[in-house]
Amino acid sequence: MNTVARWLGQRLSRYLTQPGRSVSTSPPTDLAKLAACLRPGDVLLVEGNTRISTAIKYLTQSTWSHAALFVGALTGPCGPDGLPLCLVEADMVDGVHTVGLAHFRGLHCRVCRPVSLTSEEAQRVCAFALARVGLQYDLKNVWDLARYLLPLPPVPTRWRRRMLALGSGDPTRAICSTLLAESFESVRYPILPRIETLPANDPACADCVREILHVRHHSLYVPRDFDVSPYFQIIKPTLAAGFDHHGLTWQQLAVT
Repeated sequence: MNTVARWLGQRLSRYLTQPGRSVSTSPPTDLAKLAACLRPGDVLLVEGNTRISTAIKYLTQSTWSHAALFVGALTGPCGPDGLPLCLVEADMVDGVHTVGLAHFRGLHCRVCRPVSLTSEEAQRVCAFALARVGLQYDLKNVWDLARYLLPLPPVPTRWRRRMLALGSGDPTRAICSTLLAESFESVRYPILPRIETLPANDPACADCVREILHVRHHSLYVPRDFDVSPYFQIIKPTLAAGFDHHGLTWQQLAVT
């Protein structure tokens, strides 16, 4: 029975990861500019165009349906463009694996940078993710995958995010940002922690408070959390490359 369920899960996951009818409203990111601005430890958010991407964007009320971790150029096999593999991602079909920037050619991307991460901590975050390369997800729970066959499931807004965390676990981990959340959690770098405010108990400052951060469970993180996190800086490749609007060429409108 498990063998049949696993076979059905694999077939269903392949169907869901095929390109769908989703149309991006933003232009594709220039890969050369993207490569020039990335640093190890950066999170790459992607506006995917697959069938499951449409459901994820709807459920999370966000542009972003996927996230990958930039770990720097790796030695060994190269990508289809001949360039080194440099990102770690979790995928429903391939599990945790490495890809090159060409994997996201033609898609709209955004870079989120953990601003206070030291070089040594960034390497530890990357090492954590790389140590999990080769991990395969168990997709035998067909019902967990079947819910994404509806690109816009009729779920109330307040329940949409929770819908991603329902089920047996592995299908959710394969489509959410669980891997990246665990990687940053390994060095105690915050993404969107729950903040508890308590009195500071300072006699010299009656109104002072102290904040205690509580780590959210890694299965509850989605790509948009890196975008809205106050601890990640948004890096736009075009601006990082030295954008100057004075050099733009505009179409001259005819005056009638």
